Formats: sequence, structure tokens, C-alpha cells
Amino acid sequence: MGERKGQNLYYPPDYDPKVGGLNKFLGTHALRERARKLHMGILIIRFEMPYNIWCDGCNNHIGMGVRYNAEKKKVGMYYSTPVYQFRMKCHLCDNHFEIKTDPGNLDYVIVSGARRQENRWDPTENGQVVPETKETQKRLFDDPMFRLEHKTGDEVGAKQDKPRLGKLVGRNETVWKDDYEANCSLRRNFRKRRKELEETSVNDSLLLAKSSLDISLLPETENDRNMATLLSLQPSRSIDEKQSLTRLRILNSPALPSSGGLIPAIGRLKKEKLLSKNTPLTINSLGITFKNNKVEKEEIHTENNPKIQVNDEKHMEETVKDKEVNQTTPNTSVIRDDKDTVPSKPNSLTLLADYSSSGEDSG
Repeated sequence: MGERKGQNLYYPPDYDPKVGGLNKFLGTHALRERARKLHMGILIIRFEMPYNIWCDGCNNHIGMGVRYNAEKKKVGMYYSTPVYQFRMKCHLCDNHFEIKTDPGNLDYVIVSGARRQENRWDPTENGQVVPETKETQKRLFDDPMFRLEHKTGDEVGAKQDKPRLGKLVGRNETVWKDDYEANCSLRRNFRKRRKELEETSVNDSLLLAKSSLDISLLPETENDRNMATLLSLQPSRSIDEKQSLTRLRILNSPALPSSGGLIPAIGRLKKEKLLSKNTPLTINSLGITFKNNKVEKEEIHTENNPKIQVNDEKHMEETVKDKEVNQTTPNTSVIRDDKDTVPSKPNSLTLLADYSSSGEDSG
């Protein structure tokens, strides 16, 4: 292609081929603006970032592969290999950073203006094949004992990695040996996955249309299903029903507490003792009978009336019998005539109350 470079170029009338090429005759460089600092030993080149860095001026990330117009100059020698340094301006701020080559380690080193993003790892930890360094190669060439130890270690490592390598080889043979079958399996899995995605998208669209939402739904998980089942469980009765049932229970329940049990019985005994101090009473299955104090005092103090004394003795015997009957059969009631228990008096006051029956009915 060298013979075609002179075509379609303008040669002035005073051009002398004896001077040299057209650039030399015009006093310009073939690189034009890229060689404007060539007298300073600087050449403008297109430099590509070798790795990820952080700019010290704006603290922004600059990824590997970003290209800059860099000033290239020679700063030293590594044996017979020149060391070049590149200076470029950040495209996000006014900061400049400099990077130079490192032929000894086959790498680039940041001189100033930036810092490297450290995401390197040891290849030996991942089971990768690492080439030997120059120091190791030198020792293998000069030291026979080191060479023997290195060889023994390689053999041990080969024995340990042989099963794993065999599995990998067998997997490659079964999966990728037949390209047609591999392609068919991949396409089959792809079609199955596509149908699942289509069904999921249809269900999601129906759910969003039902709930009038315009959001992106995430895939369903087991925890989501459990939570949905818990939320779908509704109470057996509403709040209004519970309030109505509570009101009915309150209206149907007795206003006074039940008299059954040990504590009400003790209260009745205390009440009977207090009443017995003031008025004589007779307990039977029908209730309690109270008499007027004045009439009883007159009957008690009349010693000449034997009928009253006989009636009093009969009355005491009947009360003892009634107590025994109530203790043995508390639920049965015995009906007696009032004439047998209490003599009829015009001034007598009678109060009948069946405490046992009232307690059962109220309860």
C-alpha cells in the first residue's frame, strides 16, 4: 500500500522531489497535531486503560478499556527494553494521572493522579495453571535437588487432580460430543422455560388488572404462599355478630350471682346464726318461719300452759328431724302442715323462702 499513499494529494507548483517527501517539503510531520510536542520527546498516542482505576480528582470509577489521548515519553530502560510513561487527562474532571510500563513484571504501574482498583486474586487458589517465575526457572536449571523436589510435587498434584480431570473430560464427551443433541437439549430447555415465563406473565397481568396496580411483580416463593394462606383465613364470626352474641349472653344471664357452692352455703349458715339470736326459726324443705318476739315471750313465760310446752317440744323434735332429712336428701322436699310445726297465732308473721330451689333456678 506504500505506492498508493501519494495519490490524491496536492503538490504545489514549486515542489521539488529532490528535497524529499511532501511532508518534508512543507515542513510538517506525518502525524500532524499528534507530533506537536515531538521536539520535547513527547508523542500523542491513543492509550487504552489496562485495568480499573479510581480518579483522585473526582473519585469516579474509570473502567478498563476506556481510551484517552495520552502523552507518551521515554523515562528509562529495563535492560534493553525501554520504559514509557503516559500522561492523560480525566474525562470527568481536570485531574491528570500518569501510568508507566513495568517490563519486569509485565504490568503497568500508576505513578500519580489515580489508584488501582484491587480485585486481583491468587490463581493457585482457583486451581489455575500458573507459569513458573524466572527465579523458579533459574533454580530448576541450577539446583538438581530442587528440580527433583519440584518434579515429585508435580507428580503428587497430577495424581490428586486426575479424578477431577477425568470427570471433566467425561462430561465434555457426553454433553458436547454430539453437537446436534446438545443443541436440541438446549432448545428444549429454552422452550420449556419460555412457556413458564409466558404463563407467569399472564397470571401477573391478570392480578395487576384486578388490583389496579402498575408495578413489576417478583417471582413467587414458599414464604409468600404461606403468608397468603394466613391472610386468606377469615374469622368465623364478624364483629357485629360477636357484639350481638355478647349482648344476648348478658341479657340472659342472672343479675345476681349463683347461690350454689361452698361460699354461698357458708354465707347462709352465718345468716341463720344471726337470725337465730333475734328470732326463733324453723327450717324445713319449704323455707324458714319467723315468729313475733312478743308472742313467744308470753308463751315461754307462761308456765301454767302445758299445751304450749308440749308444742315447743314437738317443734324442736320436728326441726331436728327436718335437719337430718335435709342432710341425707338435700334435693328432696317434705311437705308438712303448718299446724304441726307452728301453732296458729293471730299475731304471727310468716316468711317462706326456698333457698335451695332458688339457687338452682337462678343458676
